[in-house]
Amino acid sequence: MKLSQIAIQLYTLRDHLNTPAEVASTLRRVKEIGYTAVQISGMCPIAEAELTKILDGEGLVCCATHEPPDVIRENPEAVVDRLLALDCKLTAYPFPQGVDMGNVADIGALTYDLNAAGKLLEEAGLVLTYHNHGIEFVRTGGLTALDRIYRDTDPVYLQGELDTYWIHYGGGDNVEWCQKLAGRLPMIHLKDYCFTPENQPTFCEIGNGTLNFARIIAAAEASGCEWFIVEQDSCPGDPFDSIKQSLDYIKSHLLSQD
Repeated sequence: MKLSQIAIQLYTLRDHLNTPAEVASTLRRVKEIGYTAVQISGMCPIAEAELTKILDGEGLVCCATHEPPDVIRENPEAVVDRLLALDCKLTAYPFPQGVDMGNVADIGALTYDLNAAGKLLEEAGLVLTYHNHGIEFVRTGGLTALDRIYRDTDPVYLQGELDTYWIHYGGGDNVEWCQKLAGRLPMIHLKDYCFTPENQPTFCEIGNGTLNFARIIAAAEASGCEWFIVEQDSCPGDPFDSIKQSLDYIKSHLLSQD
């Protein structure tokens, strides 16, 4: 993993993305901290042309986006238009909105729609991925919902955006899941896992938790991962401090030496 492959998921900074002016100032701070790429999510409505101008002005790459679940399923043409306008190849279905992960029929309807949307994106030279949480580890008929989603979709039309925190939270093994998605894993969310003094699992900066990122990153690289995206759903203080801590740890402990 090289520094140029590391991005920040802007959902982490969502409280600082409420207006186009805040978007501009936040992206400037992201670049000053040392990130060179971002995943677009959690920001106010902003025209793609304006957002692209801000990104270009800061020298930032838009490596991926998250798009609304209903838009991906019902109007994937709009997703194609947005990605092309942002000069961005990758997006993710962010959350199984309205889907009962304990209902095989619901999962089947979701996989049908994702396959169809992914086909449309693929024909435009784009890639649809699936972003998991813990809910996909519900089992029916001996299989997790996440296994069903990847089993019942074409690898060409739906690829993976594994989330390391939620894989672990759901009882999965991150290395095993990277291996399962070999050739189907263009990006991964690096999100660490720790516990509060009250023994509750929570999010933390990379290196402050329990996940073995050296092993995870090696497995992701072996599976062809292109982007390693730092995310922290909640931060103990200033999220800019947290994303800096994570990047500093990655630079010191996890980058390739060549």
